Amino acid sequence: MQDADLLLSLAEIAGVFVGFGALIGIRAGGASEAYEVTFIRFVVSIGLLVVVAALAPVTISRYGLTGHEVWLPCSLLALAFFWGMMLVANLMPEHRTVHAVTPRAALMRRFGLFALLFIVPMHIALILVVLGLFPDLEPALYLTAVEVALTGAALGLLSLVYSQGRPATA
Repeated sequence: MQDADLLLSLAEIAGVFVGFGALIGIRAGGASEAYEVTFIRFVVSIGLLVVVAALAPVTISRYGLTGHEVWLPCSLLALAFFWGMMLVANLMPEHRTVHAVTPRAALMRRFGLFALLFIVPMHIALILVVLGLFPDLEPALYLTAVEVALTGAALGLLSLVYSQGRPATA
């Protein structure tokens, strides 16, 4: 596989984000504010998504599969992992608390831009791979999806670090 080293490097980087997110989560007895807990979980989850998505094609290609046989199951796995994470997140009490106490407009400002810049492009790239419309571009599309998710996790971690010590919201 041509991009195996790059994908492994992206998985390593994402693993660092997962570690930092977890470290922030357990510092000083752990986060107590629902928004902070939810955000830490999100950063860790996206980091894990990148790890899984980056390692999947390297693993699958070891079975002698190539082309769409590699990129289709990897894209489906990445999409399933993302939506599974979202389902689990929605079941968490802190997530429900954030949605209950935060005005809808504020949530849209916070997460709408993130979705537009990262989640939507990631989905578009993965769905194009699943549909098989551009077979020659599938490795590039998949790598784009992984890198967009990694960038989203990085900016989420940065935002989380900058939010530390801010006054608690009512």
